[in-house]
Amino acid sequence: MASSCFCWLKQNSIVSFLFVIITITNSPANGYFSSMFSFGDSLTDTGNKLQIAISTSTKLPPSAFPPNGQTFFHHPTGRRCDGRLIIDFLAEASGLPFLPPYFGVKNGPPESFHRGVNFAVAGATVMDSAFFEERGILSLTNISLVDEMGFFKDILSSLCSYYPDCKELLRSSLIVMGAIGGNDYGHALKQGKDIEEVRPFVPFVVQSIASAIKELIDLGAATILVPGNLPCGCSPSWLTYFQTSDEDEYDPLTGCLLWANQLAEYHNEMLQKGLEKIRNLHPNVSIIYGNYYNAAMRIYHSPKQFGFRETMKACCGMGGAYNFDPSMSCGNPPVTSCCNDPSSFVSWDGIHYTEATYGYISSSILQGLNTAFNGSASF
Repeated sequence: MASSCFCWLKQNSIVSFLFVIITITNSPANGYFSSMFSFGDSLTDTGNKLQIAISTSTKLPPSAFPPNGQTFFHHPTGRRCDGRLIIDFLAEASGLPFLPPYFGVKNGPPESFHRGVNFAVAGATVMDSAFFEERGILSLTNISLVDEMGFFKDILSSLCSYYPDCKELLRSSLIVMGAIGGNDYGHALKQGKDIEEVRPFVPFVVQSIASAIKELIDLGAATILVPGNLPCGCSPSWLTYFQTSDEDEYDPLTGCLLWANQLAEYHNEMLQKGLEKIRNLHPNVSIIYGNYYNAAMRIYHSPKQFGFRETMKACCGMGGAYNFDPSMSCGNPPVTSCCNDPSSFVSWDGIHYTEATYGYISSSILQGLNTAFNGSASF
């Protein structure tokens, strides 16, 4: 009986999600954007980390190996997921192709990327390595938001040489700025920094995101989606790194780390204030806040309602209370297989979500994008 009830919930939630997709597909959002350009980290990376490794003949990332990609693409694509990411759902619903990774098309002709490019790189931070080094933190990547903006300007230069009015191209494009910023905090905390040392990073991170947005507006961008950070305190990786016997540090309803989620909430609060300032300066630009955090927390509070069976353990992982071991990434031996039903798990590999989770978050974002055409600037 319980099994048949679970199946009904899963089927019902899938129908609800498909209804949203159909609604958006038939809305002004579908066909409204001529192209899409995105920035971010591994939550949005559609293959840049993989392409960098291939071009530099360095070790391939875990995203290059199964079971990554098994659900939708049926092979690894460079995504840290069993299938599509939020950016993929946004592209589909906007009538656009999946965004090619910048490092896969940067040397190609402009017509190969005029409908969009993804600049997100796994591990990317908002702040540059100098920011972390000054604070005694080892930067785990050489890619920052400033670098991704540089990639964008390289592509824009090629597009402007091909299209007579590249500003018009940007005016009719959707820019997705993130989600990004989680690594700025996570790298520091996982290297032993205290939360009170890391919390002051937030204004710097938010200001840098705001600066990138202003630069995009100066270049001609007219519609910018800016997602907030996700609830990192619910992530199996954070739950493993910061596991404690102190029950007061956990949310009794969800099992998530309270202080970690409070950090994400603070980032999101500051980000929204920053976006409001930019809106006041540029009233003719649509700056849309994407509330990834609230969308994800709805799942953690009522997983069965959305068809999920497991919220705290990784589908593709090994060891510990949360089926996550930082020394064994999904795709690298011995983690070469996953749970039987990824769609019933919230977390894919302990750090990233499953396609099913991204799908539900996307449904909320897509509804918000549709609402934005009627004047709303946040959802």
